[in-house]
Amino acid sequence: MMNFDSLKGWLDWQESLHPLAIDLGLVRVARVCQALNPDGIKPLTITVAGTNGKGSCIAYLENIYRAQGYRVGSYSSPHILKYNERIKIDGKPVSDQLICDAFTRIESVRGETSLSYFEFGTLAALDIFRRSELDIQLLEVGLGGRLDAVNIIDPDIALISSIGIDHVDWLGTTRSSIGQEKAGIFRANTPAIIGDCEPPLSLVQCATDKKAHLFCINKDFHYQKQAATWDWYSENTHISDLPEPGLKGEHQYRNASSAILAVQLLAKKLPVSHESIRVGLQNSQLLGRFQLINDKIPVLLDVGHNPEAVKTLLDYLLMTFPGKRIHAVFSMMKDKDIATVLEIMNPVVHDWFFAPLKNPRAATEILMRDFFSRSSVKHVSFGYTGFAQAFSAAKKNAQQDDLLLVFGSFFLISDCLNEFEKSELKK
Repeated sequence: MMNFDSLKGWLDWQESLHPLAIDLGLVRVARVCQALNPDGIKPLTITVAGTNGKGSCIAYLENIYRAQGYRVGSYSSPHILKYNERIKIDGKPVSDQLICDAFTRIESVRGETSLSYFEFGTLAALDIFRRSELDIQLLEVGLGGRLDAVNIIDPDIALISSIGIDHVDWLGTTRSSIGQEKAGIFRANTPAIIGDCEPPLSLVQCATDKKAHLFCINKDFHYQKQAATWDWYSENTHISDLPEPGLKGEHQYRNASSAILAVQLLAKKLPVSHESIRVGLQNSQLLGRFQLINDKIPVLLDVGHNPEAVKTLLDYLLMTFPGKRIHAVFSMMKDKDIATVLEIMNPVVHDWFFAPLKNPRAATEILMRDFFSRSSVKHVSFGYTGFAQAFSAAKKNAQQDDLLLVFGSFFLISDCLNEFEKSELKK
């Protein structure tokens, strides 16, 4: 049995242990979970899946329940600065020691069962939450839904934020096939919330086939924006004068609306006041989601890395920074739809600066040069060693009324925030 003194030791070992970074399937992880928790006792659970918006929905739920005074656990991925961000209790990342202790318990029961890095993390989160006397746990699906490790838990509410094209090697190339995979989190006689305004039929059909209680945005629950506030309503409830969500962008009204419905549907078990909903919405923040750093030349950070997320980013830029010259520091994983992302963003980006990433899944400069050469982009710069050099070049090229945009990958935003922390640019 392996044992390590540090969280870094455990994580380095886990990364080398399993032959595949992604190995979808529930049999292995369910077997270890059963050994860890033979009684199957779990806190009240909301599971959130979706192409984009999962992290936002978790943030709203976490902050609403915390505003009401409940003890909340949240599990999400990937992290941006520290692994501990993935497992939070009451909004705070848990300690290295708690995670190492959970890994030790997992290792003591896993036997010959092979686990991936993500599966180890999921089991650790579930184990920590079970021992922490929570009122509720919020679980974000890593990839897909049906075969993701999070799906070993039967949720009390399943929420799907949106369906877009991403992870095509694993989930299929159409919204229909992706919807079917995400719908794997639905359960019989359990609320299933869909926050996508135009869900693929496969998603609705799966909910029907599973006999889940389906709730769709713009049909079973709605929101209406006013001048400075907004209203939320369902068949039985109307909440007026809600504050603008703490997370920015038009799509956040959909995410917030879905979170409010989940809270309403669990109200008999966990009552929440309208005031706590207001406070929770307002207090929700996430690193790297339309995150603005006000410097002499402002910097906007966004983790958007697929066409749906990038269209949302484009809309936000047009609405919030009209007419600004935008200098983009950019990188993506090689399995993403790079060509489409370039075409979506090209109309608003004045010039591009490619920042190579150390991650083996990242697009190399050679690959990115090829994508740019086949795109309609006119101004792009290469030859930088990493984020710091690319950002410095972009900044030199920018003037006071311009905007620096860093987007395309969680890993790029991580490099960016780490660099800002070092150079004290972050305020």
